[in-house]
Amino acid sequence: VQLVESGGGLVQAGGSLNLSCAASGGTFSINGMGWYRQAPGKERELVAGLTSSGGRTYYEDSVKGRFTISSDNAKNTMYLRMNSLNGDDTAVYYCRMNLDQDGYGVDYWGKGILVTVSS
Repeated sequence: VQLVESGGGLVQAGGSLNLSCAASGGTFSINGMGWYRQAPGKERELVAGLTSSGGRTYYEDSVKGRFTISSDNAKNTMYLRMNSLNGDDTAVYYCRMNLDQDGYGVDYWGKGILVTVSS
């Protein structure tokens, strides 16, 4: 299984970006998913999480009200809508999915995509 992120890039402060993460290459169902980020010199942190049913979400405090996580399970794709971006949002963003494969939950990660917010 591979996860491939898209939608990153350079944006001005106050702007918006939409990240996508598509899973492919196997037989699976999605248990849960999340977006993480790692800024230079910092540890990777969970930004937003979502259960496969969509019933539960998690947002890191600094992104609450600005970021929205969603998914299209039929397309095995997750999204992160990011609004009102600021310099602190500059980081490499990674998607992670916990996939059920033959009754086992397995974590998969994307390779990461760079988001740069300019002031």
